[in-house]
Amino acid sequence: MKNTLNVIMSILILVVLAAGVYFIVQTVRESASAAQEAVSAPFEQVNQANQALQTQVAQMAHPTPTIIVDPVTYINNVQSLARLETIQYSVEQVVTCEINQEGPLSVFLGDKVLFVGHGLVIAGIDMEKIQPADMRLGGDTLYVRLPPAEIFVATLDNNKSYVYDRETGPFAGTDLNLETSCRQAAEDKIRQSVLEDGILTQAQTNAENYLFKFFSSLGYKNIQFEH
Repeated sequence: MKNTLNVIMSILILVVLAAGVYFIVQTVRESASAAQEAVSAPFEQVNQANQALQTQVAQMAHPTPTIIVDPVTYINNVQSLARLETIQYSVEQVVTCEINQEGPLSVFLGDKVLFVGHGLVIAGIDMEKIQPADMRLGGDTLYVRLPPAEIFVATLDNNKSYVYDRETGPFAGTDLNLETSCRQAAEDKIRQSVLEDGILTQAQTNAENYLFKFFSSLGYKNIQFEH
């Protein structure tokens, strides 16, 4: 009986010793972890401050534009139209505009813009210009005289047009109108190109083909276009 009590007492003592060792180890671990956090906290604060500074510098280097639209819209003119659009061109035009590109100081004083313009040109017939005398019936033939074809729209698509490159010397003054000049030059060149390509002739032909089908659907068997 006495031996059994000794064994039980020994086991209890071992359990108490193990619990004490475990408690001491956990306390040491928690103290070490707290000390490590205390040491790393300043470095973490410095790292966060550095990241915030980098974010601010990036925002300053590549700012997001703020767009403020005037809530009041002024409608200057409203005009009724009777245009028959018969052809549309989509054109890309590259234009270079430059200032002070001659001489040895051009690298310091020069300013150059390479602009890629995407243009839209629409042509057709203005039906309002047709007079009663321009349409006559002779026998079973309808004679029609159409007004000359004209360009209705010749403009740049701002969603597709962009500045591809700009080289400005360190001592060159900033010319705010240089890009505007490029845009105007691209628009003029696009208009000239489609005219040279025969857009008005094609617009006239398309208008005649369309109106031929239209008058035929009204019952006219013979339609003759006069020029």
